[in-house]
Amino acid sequence: MPVQAFDDLATDYDAHFTVTPLGTHLRQAVWRRLDARFSPGDRILELGCGTGEDAVHLASRGVKLLATDASVTMVETARKKVAVARVETNVEVRLLSIEDLETVGETFDGAFSSFGGLNCVADLAEVARTLSSRLRPGAPVLLCVMGPLVPWEWLGFLLRGRPSQAFRRLRRGGASWRGITVRYPSIRTLRSAFAPEFRLKRVSAIGALLPPTEFETWARRHPRLLASLARWERRFETLPPLSWLADHYLAELERTAP
Repeated sequence: MPVQAFDDLATDYDAHFTVTPLGTHLRQAVWRRLDARFSPGDRILELGCGTGEDAVHLASRGVKLLATDASVTMVETARKKVAVARVETNVEVRLLSIEDLETVGETFDGAFSSFGGLNCVADLAEVARTLSSRLRPGAPVLLCVMGPLVPWEWLGFLLRGRPSQAFRRLRRGGASWRGITVRYPSIRTLRSAFAPEFRLKRVSAIGALLPPTEFETWARRHPRLLASLARWERRFETLPPLSWLADHYLAELERTAP
């Protein structure tokens, strides 16, 4: 996977997403489910850890992690964040692409990937096969994936007079972004790719009533409305069609018995 794009993003990623009002609501929605599935003492594998925000959150709760990323700059940023948070005993940050999981020589109690790491992978079925060999039977796997149908995004691009971009997620073969092909699998496609090694247990919306990140300026101007949308989205997050129409969906799977 070409990683220069992520190296370039690392320095400003937190400022442009993690600490923003909209980014905070979206990440907290993911944390609710990570906290529900991973317990203190669990050994968890993170795929595409980015700047390490999720790893630090879980480590602060006593979860032990191997946090991996293919970007040198993201890994360096994550290591610094782990050190500042003083959770080094619970987190190892390793330079490793999702496609190279076969080099990991241990078994984990669960795994997760947040905010689109898997969208940059060409062969989801191969990832599923390799990941299954690194997890105990019954292990939970949480995957936060960008979906193909996002009315908020359609509206935003159309209002800006960019119809060619409005429906880019529907392009066969994916869309080009900074030299990377980004694919937008549907929930059905993801479930099929991860079967039979994994069973889909739950799907929730991450950014259906809440708008995508390109609406951050709007979100800053309407904090009360944003908070209200976040509350309603959490209340109805598993009800169709919200997860089908969200910027991301959070798929919760379970490793089947070999």
